[in-house]
Amino acid sequence: MSTTTLVEKSGNSTPAAAPAVRAVRRRGERGPLGSALLHGGLILASLIALAPVAWLFFLSLGPDKDAYLHPRKILDTADFSNYAYVLQHTGFFDWFQSTLIVALGTTVIGVFVAATTGYAVSRMRFPGYKQLMWVLLLTQAFPIAILIVPMYDIFGELGLIDTYWALILINCTTAVPYSAWLLKGYFDTIPFEIDEAGRVDGLSPFGTFFRLILPLARPGLAVAAFYNFITAVSEVAFATTFMLDDSKYTFAVGLQTFVSEHDAQWNYMAATAVLIAIPVSVFFYLVQKNLVTGLTAGGTKG
Repeated sequence: MSTTTLVEKSGNSTPAAAPAVRAVRRRGERGPLGSALLHGGLILASLIALAPVAWLFFLSLGPDKDAYLHPRKILDTADFSNYAYVLQHTGFFDWFQSTLIVALGTTVIGVFVAATTGYAVSRMRFPGYKQLMWVLLLTQAFPIAILIVPMYDIFGELGLIDTYWALILINCTTAVPYSAWLLKGYFDTIPFEIDEAGRVDGLSPFGTFFRLILPLARPGLAVAAFYNFITAVSEVAFATTFMLDDSKYTFAVGLQTFVSEHDAQWNYMAATAVLIAIPVSVFFYLVQKNLVTGLTAGGTKG
């Protein structure tokens, strides 16, 4: 019997050590260091984004217009008197009504026009359908300063100066091109088979659009609605030019009443800005569930 055989049969033989199993990280998993860096970056980005908002709210608690020069003075005398002044002694509620009418009108009309335009270009092949989208994009190349005078003449001839319709139509000319491009990209991601199924069931093109396509396009419509709403709320140049009655001022124009040639009431401006952010935040909350999906879906197909 060989020596090797004896060693194998002997009870004193030492078993070979098992090889160490190396942990394999799955795709998408992060290590402790990666997670720490990611969360640290997110926290830092959140602080940077929230800092201007927090500073604005802090200034709104100041006792006078120059309190921002002495932040410690605000800490000692902080109160909500600026909010009471804005709500009771300014045209805030008139501004709120005007802004709501213009913003909702722009959102409803703008999204409807953009949706029908985007759907037509996505599904129908009519002469010049490609050029139509580029013409819409080209309209965004003209500065506002060039457009104000001819638009003022046109709306003056139509008797729309100092009316809400003027601002709604003008805001639509700004918001519809982008919204049409956005929704066209989103409609491209919806299979053509759905349109064919609608036609088989006897639906007209309009019936297919309203009953089948629009419900599937809710995320894209939410993004377009949010963009139209924000455009109408924040627009200044046209609202300043076309609205002559101070009771029809929007929020963006109403803020300018706190600034004169030699003075600026920063405390009232800050308080008004905080109050303005409330309806915008509410609208954002209503559509936020669909915003992320709508913003990313249109980029999956040309």
